Amino acid sequence: MIAVQFQTINDEPKVRDTRDNFQLRQDLLKEKEAELTLLEEIRSTNDKLDQYANDERRIKEKVLEKTIIELKEAMGLTSIKGTGIILTIDSIDKELLLGEKAGKVNAGLIRRLINELNMYGAQEVSINGNRHVNTSAIRDINMETKIDGNALNTLPLEVKVLAKDEQAAGELYNRMKVSNSADDFFAYNLLITVKKSAEITIPAYKKNMVIRYMEPVMDKGGDS
Repeated sequence: MIAVQFQTINDEPKVRDTRDNFQLRQDLLKEKEAELTLLEEIRSTNDKLDQYANDERRIKEKVLEKTIIELKEAMGLTSIKGTGIILTIDSIDKELLLGEKAGKVNAGLIRRLINELNMYGAQEVSINGNRHVNTSAIRDINMETKIDGNALNTLPLEVKVLAKDEQAAGELYNRMKVSNSADDFFAYNLLITVKKSAEITIPAYKKNMVIRYMEPVMDKGGDS
């Protein structure tokens, strides 16, 4: 009996929790406050991660929107303003016709004119409000000259040409004043007059563009 009692005494913990109920409640409250603080920090961290993800998506969307705008501008699908020159193509005076027919444009003359404008630094060109782009078709169809299906037989024709800047517009003006195209048109009883313009508006291309030989790239995953 003495041995059992001695063993029981030795097994009892040497440190006892001497806190009263009030202290226990206070300590429990502190633990709960610490837990709430930790939860708030976790929630705040998650909110920041979500915000970073949203910001990244917004940045990608803005970059994509900017790229789309740039592509549309490059393809001529948006109107554009700037400085340049305006060419007016009209028949020469009746006194100079000497009984010949009044002048009439043809596809070859228009194409040569555009080639010369491009050679002298033209940025954008429109003919009677029709935007000329890389895919534009200038043809003679049934005795009518057309650009992308729009007739150009009514004189005078107005050709607006956008230059890179004011200096380039001046150089373009000087070159077109003595251009070979003027002689080509005069041979067909047509006269080209040139004037500078501080503000030119080139309209957007209005036709539907047909894209050939291109296929969409399938996304194989990843962030790019």
